[in-house]
Amino acid sequence: MSSGLRSGQLAEAAGVNLQTLRYYERRGLLAEPQRSPGGHRLYPAGALTTLRVIKTAQRLGFTLDEVADLVDLGTHRHGRRTDSSLQRRAATKLAEIEAKIADLQVIAASLRAALDAGCDDLATCATSDCCPLPFADLDRGDHS
Repeated sequence: MSSGLRSGQLAEAAGVNLQTLRYYERRGLLAEPQRSPGGHRLYPAGALTTLRVIKTAQRLGFTLDEVADLVDLGTHRHGRRTDSSLQRRAATKLAEIEAKIADLQVIAASLRAALDAGCDDLATCATSDCCPLPFADLDRGDHS
């Protein structure tokens, strides 16, 4: 039997824990490894690359389902499919991230304004015309 990385070695090299390896196997992100005569899991060297791809894709904002599709796309190339290309998926994820950043910038600006205005109590701010928080724009005349 060829040698490979044992679970602990692979987990340490990839910076994940053993439960993560098992979870990725169950999800189909990581192929089930061969076993040594003693029953130890032996992962091929390529498993480390796969784990690095998974962790990097997660850091870039992809969900595990999206990562699974990306990993599957990379390992089962039967010709180019533009509807599932990395380019298209990365562009879609970038648009999602940029929208989140824009939302966070609005939130940050609102918090800065609340700090600058000395807001100290949400209930008091909610009834004040000079409160900079978003609920200050609500129609205070509608109590129904």
